[in-house]
Amino acid sequence: MSTAALTNDIYASLGLTKTEDKEEKRSSNELAQEDFMKLMVTQLTHQDPFKPMENGDFLAQIAQFSSVSGLDKLNDSFSSLAASMASNQAMQAGSLLNREVVVESEHGLLPQGGMMAGMVDLPTSAGNVVVSIKDAQGALVKEITLGTQSEGRIGFGWDGSMDNGDYAPPGVYSISTEAVMDNENVALPTLVVARVESVSLGTAEQGLILNLNGLGSVAFNNVAEIR
Repeated sequence: MSTAALTNDIYASLGLTKTEDKEEKRSSNELAQEDFMKLMVTQLTHQDPFKPMENGDFLAQIAQFSSVSGLDKLNDSFSSLAASMASNQAMQAGSLLNREVVVESEHGLLPQGGMMAGMVDLPTSAGNVVVSIKDAQGALVKEITLGTQSEGRIGFGWDGSMDNGDYAPPGVYSISTEAVMDNENVALPTLVVARVESVSLGTAEQGLILNLNGLGSVAFNNVAEIR
């Protein structure tokens, strides 16, 4: 199977289409070269014999056309490179489906009969590390006390049990973390574990966009860990 066919198959598997017609572009480029040579011969044939074209003018025209032709080839090369990168992204996207990733988020999903898992990223050792979980109305439903911890990522989990002894219903909850550093309470970013439901191919600047179960979209560049 050719590279072009493989690329089209990958795009099709993700519901994408690619409509560039390179054969038409190549034919257009060849026609331009033929026209240039015809014009050059006509110019030489009908030039004023008393004022013939200078060699320098003739060479300048050839150089100018060669430069334009070279730019066209360079553009074709960049287009091929972009297509190859898109194909690699598509293959990478397919391998991420249904995988778990760790991303920074202010929300976490408590699945039915499962557990919300996450991490706290400590830039240095800290005391009284506490993860607070709140419902959609902002009411505190659970505090997870991690105590004094050393620098690094500290894992935590929540099975839905609340401080009042009941169990919270499955759904999306807000998460925040505080710790004591240098005798001050400091808010820290929280990382959560989420499952990849689908992947979108964004623009060249965006790259891959991961659509996470219950948590919306996140750029692949923001993923801290793939499981």
